[in-house]
Amino acid sequence: MNVKGKTKDNEKARNDLSQYCCRRDLEMQALPNGKSGKPKASYTLTKSDAKLVCKWLKELRMPDGYASNLARCANVEKGTVHGMKSHDCHVFMECLLPIAFRSLPELVWKPLTELSRFFKDLCCNTLKMDDLVKLNENIPIIICKLERIFPPGFFDSMEHLPIHLANEAMLGGPVHYRW
Repeated sequence: MNVKGKTKDNEKARNDLSQYCCRRDLEMQALPNGKSGKPKASYTLTKSDAKLVCKWLKELRMPDGYASNLARCANVEKGTVHGMKSHDCHVFMECLLPIAFRSLPELVWKPLTELSRFFKDLCCNTLKMDDLVKLNENIPIIICKLERIFPPGFFDSMEHLPIHLANEAMLGGPVHYRW
């Protein structure tokens, strides 16, 4: 949502793209006034879309005990979401992410939805070994799809961690017994 100080999509990351990647659509571009500018990436929300997502979160009502008051986390004027508790992040990641970011292009929205589904399936109460094997096979493909969309500066060790989670679930059982 392009929050200052929180985004990894900065000028340094965009300059690195010209040196290390072949991602012409994301590289810094020279403007007519002599300065350089960041072109809009396919994964960014416009200011009006960000405000629309925040307005939707503000008006969203959940069953009692399902999630805390998400309305307090959304700032409609600035178009930002802040101060979510860890359970709220799980609810957002597993259930609300595909709905909230539906305005993104399908090329971006589909991998985000697949990632959301991965976490939802991984965190269910009962796990079947066949499902875990499928999750284990699908998560590298999902991560690869995300790597094609986002710049390399976005990915650090935390973004690659989901690759190990299905194996951990095979060894340790359902997540709610371990987290």
